[in-house]
Amino acid sequence: MAETQSSDAFVAFERVQKSYDGETLVVKDLNLSLPKGEFLTMLGPSGSGKTTCLMMLAGFETATHGEITLDGRPINNIPPHKRGIGMVFQNYALFPHMTVAENLSFPLEVRKMGKSEREEKVKRALDMVQMGAFGGRRPAQLSGGQQQRIALARALVFEPELVLMDEPLGALDKQLREHMQFEIKRISDSLGITVVYVTHDQTEALTMSDRVAVFNDGRIQQLAPPDVLYESPENSFVAQFIGENNTLEGVVQDIRGDVATVRLDGGEVIDCKPVNVTEPGQRTRVSIRPERVETNKERLSPDAHLLKAEVLEFIYMGDIFRTRLKVAGNEDFVIKTRNAPDQQRLTPGQMIEIGWLAEDCRALDA
Repeated sequence: MAETQSSDAFVAFERVQKSYDGETLVVKDLNLSLPKGEFLTMLGPSGSGKTTCLMMLAGFETATHGEITLDGRPINNIPPHKRGIGMVFQNYALFPHMTVAENLSFPLEVRKMGKSEREEKVKRALDMVQMGAFGGRRPAQLSGGQQQRIALARALVFEPELVLMDEPLGALDKQLREHMQFEIKRISDSLGITVVYVTHDQTEALTMSDRVAVFNDGRIQQLAPPDVLYESPENSFVAQFIGENNTLEGVVQDIRGDVATVRLDGGEVIDCKPVNVTEPGQRTRVSIRPERVETNKERLSPDAHLLKAEVLEFIYMGDIFRTRLKVAGNEDFVIKTRNAPDQQRLTPGQMIEIGWLAEDCRALDA
């Protein structure tokens, strides 16, 4: 997916490629630009090229081809320490022999800053991550969450305009991770800094980002705000990778305007939105989100298609019910219904009818 470069891009990759062996490209012809102040997440499975892109931007890897610019100037030949970029890693990378305050002071000393100014900036950065009382401790005396806050403060202490984060919350437990997601977003918004964040965790990407670039096989598959990515995936990979998704295989029978009629492999005929199918006879994979499937016919429009389904599993999850069904031959069809007084509790073996709106259902590539 190419993206036209805008003249006001703060960070820009132009036709960037990267190969480690001279043959296989791990990043393929990447065009990407982001404005100042944006929180962009690079999301994708292991080996998709996202971390390599971050490392090229940081200066720890060199692009094999193409140009990377920061605030309008090419940085391909500028060493990492002269790029003025803050970095946060998963392993924190704190100096164990230094106190917290010394760790934060180090990037300021490198920049030849005076002592009183250093102390003032260290104090401000520690307060920002709510760690003002911990300046005298060493990293080994801190919990994982506290060390991560210090790593974040160190990346921010010299007031960079760009901060890169590589899986920074990967080592934290679920509750702390979620807390830190909101914390990082709050700090980045209040400072107005530009953040490029790398993760393979979709929830993290959807929660924190202004836009998400979904990577696979060295290319951006889709670049969009979180809601667009979730509601309107452009291909099967994005639909499967972002959130939970149901797929039904079939063949396109007809396309009229923004409605594609698909005959499923089980024989049922349904209408969908054609996304990357263009003509009758094409194989397609139909995508529908679990929460868009309706079991209450009264909530559906009269022209909605109803499909027969067999209940295979019903799981109570507190705020929602998660039901696994057999639909059109697919035994992994999942629906999510909210736990409400009028919501029917289903039992395995029960036969029901389900339906959805045509615009919630997308005919994607096979």
